Amino acid sequence: MSRTQSPPIASGQGHLRVERTLFIVGVVALGFNLRGAITSLPPVFPELQASLRLSGAAVSLLAAIPVIVFGVVSAFAASLARRVGEERVLLGAIIALVAGLAARGAAPGALLFPGTILASAAIAVMNVLLSSLIKRRWPERAGFLIGLYITALSVGAIVGSLVSVPLWTATGGSVALTLGWMAAPAALAALLWLPQARVGSAARAARAQSAAPVPAGSAGDGCPPAAGRPGAAVGRPARVAVYRHALAWYVTIFMGMQSLVYYATLSWLPSILRSRGDSAAWAGDLLALTGVGNLAVSLIVPVAAQRMRSQVMLMVPTVLAVACGMAGLVYAPRGGAVAWALILGAGQNAALALAIFFTAARSPRAATAASLSSLAQAVGYLLASAGPLEVGLLHTETGSWTVPVILLFMFTVVMLVFGVLAARPRMLPDPGPDPGPGPGPGSAGDPARGLESAGDVGSAGRPESIGGTA
Repeated sequence: MSRTQSPPIASGQGHLRVERTLFIVGVVALGFNLRGAITSLPPVFPELQASLRLSGAAVSLLAAIPVIVFGVVSAFAASLARRVGEERVLLGAIIALVAGLAARGAAPGALLFPGTILASAAIAVMNVLLSSLIKRRWPERAGFLIGLYITALSVGAIVGSLVSVPLWTATGGSVALTLGWMAAPAALAALLWLPQARVGSAARAARAQSAAPVPAGSAGDGCPPAAGRPGAAVGRPARVAVYRHALAWYVTIFMGMQSLVYYATLSWLPSILRSRGDSAAWAGDLLALTGVGNLAVSLIVPVAAQRMRSQVMLMVPTVLAVACGMAGLVYAPRGGAVAWALILGAGQNAALALAIFFTAARSPRAATAASLSSLAQAVGYLLASAGPLEVGLLHTETGSWTVPVILLFMFTVVMLVFGVLAARPRMLPDPGPDPGPGPGPGSAGDPARGLESAGDVGSAGRPESIGGTA
């Protein structure tokens, strides 16, 4: 008896390891492509402006497009995932990213803005769904996986900003290659994500089968669907009205403020540095160094946050690092620019890690996490879209970077206030059970345990609502 049972058990464990490995590889591949398409442009904005005969307002709009599109598209990502499935939506998103980047490179005169809009829409969908997918598929390792994909995001951002100027120089000022080269790693990521799309399709088929009426006594093995098996999940995730709760708005405004400061500095820091006398290459290198600072905290912050009941002790030094890094780069002697760039990057990535972490940690279930992520990124990025646009327009009007930089410091104060509110140990109300995780990393063992362990992603606190915040 045991000899007939042992091979299937061993085979199942080996299959689970393969699924987990493929899931991690897929998450890293998508994460790598979440920022490079954006960070690759600011170091060569002046060259693109001259080559494509863009006005100052057009360059400001190009800098603002990703954040505006993030805000608009993020509102629909969770709804689309409920209808189609997260894994398949993410596959469609990475394919759309390839198409957008290839289009703006192939015909920059006509497709620069449409291609950037399509690429930004694809990134917006991935921004929203990756954290909720991680919570559903592997909740007990959510902090580690969020840190892993933010690390990949940081590497992609570094590569994007580092390659642009040398590529421009080496190709004799090729606009097509400079705008479109990031399509190559995006295409590779699409191939690496294909196994996850098949997992998602299998899980949806299992849910549909389990939702069908089953005559008494007709179950194939004589037992109801077991916990952790594909048949255990019924129906599609419910819509969760997170906007009714104050905690959701604390997370949303913090997401918006950290994004505003990040994208404003991302878009205009090279220009600010060049106005101080730095070369285009050195300005691009300093922008890339902020990404190195990102890497220093990418894995540490989410894992540390998961082990803390309150994240206030992480929030305060995070915002201080952002403010001090900006001040040092803009006002301090240029000899310390490397250190200030590293500090700024560490603070920015810690803020992003906490913002994404909160969408999972303040949600009792994966469906709530998807809804909170959608709200936080939709409203948050619409708030953030004012950053690159306003900084560019203020500089155009005043002819100086003084007023725009002061405005950014004011936004860091707002970021600190709402970050502290979001970092307190609170949890949104529980709307009821999620559909099970289906096949994949999260399906091993008892799914009830998996859903309960999701509460470990930021220790449980009491629910908080607009009518009665604590």
